[in-house]
Amino acid sequence: MNRIAFITGASSGIGRATANIFAKNNIDLIICGRRREKLDELASTLSEYVKVHVLCFDVQNFEETKDNIDSLPEYFKNIDVLVNNAGGAHGLCNFINSEIADLESTIDSNVKGLLYISKLIIPHMISNNKGHIINLSSIAGKQAYQNGIVYCASKAAVESISKSMRLELVPFGIKVTNIAPGAVNTEFSLTRFKGDKKCADAVYENYQPLVAEDIAKSIFYCIDLPKHVQIADMTIFPSAQSAATTIYKN
Repeated sequence: MNRIAFITGASSGIGRATANIFAKNNIDLIICGRRREKLDELASTLSEYVKVHVLCFDVQNFEETKDNIDSLPEYFKNIDVLVNNAGGAHGLCNFINSEIADLESTIDSNVKGLLYISKLIIPHMISNNKGHIINLSSIAGKQAYQNGIVYCASKAAVESISKSMRLELVPFGIKVTNIAPGAVNTEFSLTRFKGDKKCADAVYENYQPLVAEDIAKSIFYCIDLPKHVQIADMTIFPSAQSAATTIYKN
């Protein structure tokens, strides 16, 4: 019987890449996101390899999240791996000039959404006495930087959540891994700069950033280790990066 993975933010970027590598390694999937068309397209592709169930909802809305998870067919409720990937940064500016809507969206997706999903899925893992939770943090959760107050705070919260989860869940045989990527060329910067492609592209110019597949391979490595091995925390940089805002550009 295949393992089953629940992946949030699966319509693009790291979530999509993770779904791809999981499917090619015989892991059945629940893929979640807000863009139904992209999820259906991904499901159509991956159904060649494994069973795929699509859930289209916004993790920022608890009732919507609960209704979707409650609707899972019996087979898909036996979740072995949870990848809390959904989230993002909204805006990059001085805190005083930031928009309240951006601050709320950052906290709601990166922190509250992760908590909503986890609160609903962990009881299933506890009853099965097994499971592996992957929380996507960021180097921003370890090293704060200017013009990123709320994003950095939200990812620092993910770091703390991962540590506390591990303390609470180890008696139930549930592993918790915190993944903290550095610069990854996905839709992240496009969202942060509100669709300004020129600004987004400039973030990744004159060096080789990570790509979504690099992080997906690292996630798969963590969940593919023997039962007695738990990667607690993994920080991943492109070779040109040495700190949150320190990148060597040619």
